[in-house]
Amino acid sequence: MSEDKVVPPEDGEMLPEYDLSGKVGVRGMYYQRMRDGYTIHVNQSDGTTLIQHVIKPEGTITLDPDVHMYFRDAEAVNAALRALIQLIPEKKRRAKTARTSAKRVNR
Repeated sequence: MSEDKVVPPEDGEMLPEYDLSGKVGVRGMYYQRMRDGYTIHVNQSDGTTLIQHVIKPEGTITLDPDVHMYFRDAEAVNAALRALIQLIPEKKRRAKTARTSAKRVNR
């Protein structure tokens, strides 16, 4: 019994089964669905279907592509927002913190 030996492609080359010639992608086709959440249907071998609803956890924020170019990770976004917060007058910051704390207590 002979087995076919899989030969890895050279660096930068794709396997022949991944031939995408003649294919055209549509940028942002599923962008809004990903932002709103989505449902996955997995047909299992026993005939049942596993359905999983995927939603963004509370507090998750999605950056638009033009903003993402400048802020590649949460650390960069948080640093920029903290710098922006420092520009808000202290009186307004204290009032905002008090309102936020009151909302948390009332929940």
